[in-house]
Amino acid sequence: MNTLLHYLGEYFGTSANWSGPGGIPTRLREHFGYTLLALGLAFVIAFPLGLWTGHTGRGGAVVTLIANSARALPTYGLLVLLVVLSGIGLVPVLIPLLALAIPPILLNTYEGIRGVDPALTDAARGMGMTRRQVLFEAQLPVALPLILVGTQTAAVQIVATATIAAAVSFGGVGRPIVDGLARNDYTLVVGGAALAAVCSLLVLAIFAGLRRLLVSPGLR
Repeated sequence: MNTLLHYLGEYFGTSANWSGPGGIPTRLREHFGYTLLALGLAFVIAFPLGLWTGHTGRGGAVVTLIANSARALPTYGLLVLLVVLSGIGLVPVLIPLLALAIPPILLNTYEGIRGVDPALTDAARGMGMTRRQVLFEAQLPVALPLILVGTQTAAVQIVATATIAAAVSFGGVGRPIVDGLARNDYTLVVGGAALAAVCSLLVLAIFAGLRRLLVSPGLR
């Protein structure tokens, strides 16, 4: 424990680690850049598909198959394979992160919409709502807590796994870990691991705030 605290104090207490292209603020910006890009793309792909399949009741088996297949992909192995096939670039980094992020968003959106009480849907239709209004004004607000849980799961998985970007010459908080292992410098390794943990905690805090902001008190 004392050794761990020593490494943490040395890493965060060194002024050189707080400035320049390899400084902590820069690494955090890079890391959250990868995270936001991957999460945004995953949401754009998975959320509409989950809404449509959940609302129409079509394609549920396909959704489950896609999600489970994506979960079975080995993230680091997929990254290495893509780098070998296409060279170093942002796309080989994003694809494994998307494979992690799409399943929880897709499944939770689908299950959230499908799980809405049929009586509520029937009442909305009885009031003269269109199919679009039923989906967005009746079903979606009820399903939102479960959808946020899926999105939070995806975000935490991305922010934790985005450290692999450093393995193919990108930045982020994985850079100190990779460089530290290469140099046997455990101060860098521990510092990078601590930054990754801080990123995950920040994501959890952000989604806690989103739940309070977006979800009706009666559904929390």
